[in-house]
Amino acid sequence: MADISLTASMRSNLLSLQQTQSLMDMTQERLSTGKKVNSAIDNPSSYYTAQSLTNRASDLSSLLDSMGQAVQTIQAANEGIEAITEFANQAKAIATSANDTSESASIENYMSQFNEILKQINGIAKDSGYKGVNLLAGKDQELKVIFNEDRSSSLMVKGDDATTTGLEINEAETWVTKSDETAEEYETTGDYTVGNYVYSGNKVYEVAKEIEGSTGATNLDALIADGSLVETEYTTTDGNFKKVTIDKSAISDSITEVENAVSKLRNMASVFGNNYSIVENRENFTENLINVLEEGADKLTLADMNEESANMLALQTRQQLAINSLSLASQAAQSVLSLF
Repeated sequence: MADISLTASMRSNLLSLQQTQSLMDMTQERLSTGKKVNSAIDNPSSYYTAQSLTNRASDLSSLLDSMGQAVQTIQAANEGIEAITEFANQAKAIATSANDTSESASIENYMSQFNEILKQINGIAKDSGYKGVNLLAGKDQELKVIFNEDRSSSLMVKGDDATTTGLEINEAETWVTKSDETAEEYETTGDYTVGNYVYSGNKVYEVAKEIEGSTGATNLDALIADGSLVETEYTTTDGNFKKVTIDKSAISDSITEVENAVSKLRNMASVFGNNYSIVENRENFTENLINVLEEGADKLTLADMNEESANMLALQTRQQLAINSLSLASQAAQSVLSLF
């Protein structure tokens, strides 16, 4: 206060105490925050440089989350491809088994199994999406992955069609076909054309050789014996029956379609695998870069806690010495009291 007079020595010690207290306040702030630069006042250059590094690290951290989700989207597609490939191999095994038999009932059963596998392939292709993006649902599907804060570096992951339509696998419809046919009842007279059918009892015979004129002199057994009539697997009681036709070429076509589909799936897996590696590597790079940026910011702002602790101890000692010195300086003024 201006109206209080202090001796020169007391004022000098007071100023020293004030300076020491200011340094102690600053040191305490550094110890409590762990930073030597807490605001632009402390060091404008270091503060704003560190702030810039921290902001970039924050921007990259948000992109890091996006990259992680992109990895999961690609992984979902890859899992779908692996499952579809397994089903495709199963479909090939079924078609191969059908091709190895001539029993129409067995082939019909295999045909049903084959078609069920195709339904499962379509189901997996439909269910392989992640957060609204399904890279197996068609070529119109795409996933854009941003790698840096100004969006100048990115990767566009294109989808593909892993359904049976995209893989060009057709349902088994003609492995076994049934058509309505009519057989003439075997009689004692009649003309029979090659390719027609006759029946006797419940057995159906195909005319292999044309039979002209009356058959009255030739019995059924004789026609069978000389190869004019050939017994078939069909049965009838009224002349109407279902003719079952096995088309081995259609089965072979299905096998070829599945083999081509497996090749396409492998190509898809290769493309998605490459994209997966790119995104994963960029994700790792970004994590490391964030650490570098944060470390750089810390080097500009973090305090050396050991040094600050030593500073605090020295300041406390200096403060105590200044108080003692102030006390000694005040004794000269107190000696005046002894005159009264």
